[in-house]
Amino acid sequence: MNSPQRAFGNQVPAMPGPFDKISDYHIVARPQFGRWVSGTLIIVILGMIGYAFANGKIEWEYFWRFMTVPTILAGVANTVLLAILAMIVGVVLGTIFAIMRSSDNPIMRSVAFGYIWLFRGTPVLLQLMLWYNLALVFPTVGIPGIWSMRMIDLMSPFWAALLGLGLNQGAYTAEVIRAGMLSVDAGQYEAAKTIGMTRLKALRRIVLPQAMRVVIPPLGNEFILLVKTTSLASVIQFSEVMYNAGTIYYANARVVELLFVAGAWYLILVSILTLFQIPLERHFAKGSSPR
Repeated sequence: MNSPQRAFGNQVPAMPGPFDKISDYHIVARPQFGRWVSGTLIIVILGMIGYAFANGKIEWEYFWRFMTVPTILAGVANTVLLAILAMIVGVVLGTIFAIMRSSDNPIMRSVAFGYIWLFRGTPVLLQLMLWYNLALVFPTVGIPGIWSMRMIDLMSPFWAALLGLGLNQGAYTAEVIRAGMLSVDAGQYEAAKTIGMTRLKALRRIVLPQAMRVVIPPLGNEFILLVKTTSLASVIQFSEVMYNAGTIYYANARVVELLFVAGAWYLILVSILTLFQIPLERHFAKGSSPR
């Protein structure tokens, strides 16, 4: 038999072993021309945008002057208050309708599905306008012959904004909480039944606490989104930061400067909320991921 180093009469040189003269091999980095070109292009574009804003017809002194005027600060306070209250309403309603959606009762499931379908399927702006003009449908509210009140006096911009944003948020929160409930193993329900727990008690003491680690991250994002969505309340004359900025630039014609002021405050609020969201997520994630 021929030697394995001979093939068709030609001498085949022996291949070096895996550790023979390893220092003779050099790793040559592949040139990343595309990375450098794209990075340079992005820097140039950002520089051009920054140059345009810095040298455009924008009076930056007005931006700094109006950042801390009482009207803007009052609008910021109203924005935070509306967002917090609307989120509380949304979480309460979302929890209730998530439980109803998971119920064995077909009527409860249908009502919960109808609520989620209605408020997720219509724009927030439309809902705010309908609540603000509810007096056209119900001129008065109360108990006939005992107490009544005109709806136009009751439905102020604040209450219309709170109802519109809170009910809309409840529809989205219901799906978030239901997803968290579905993430809990079905055996948890069965174990709760074996020790005599009712369904609601099992939800309150076993299922919902475990679902929090899944629910908290999207709820934090929903709250951040809600802070920005409060700007839509300006169309019904609620004095949040966007509406108050508008009242100022209607008077002094510094439109861009005041829009930048409103945008800066939204960025500040979102950044603060993000700082609170991160440790909250870590707290509820204990035991589910390596530290």
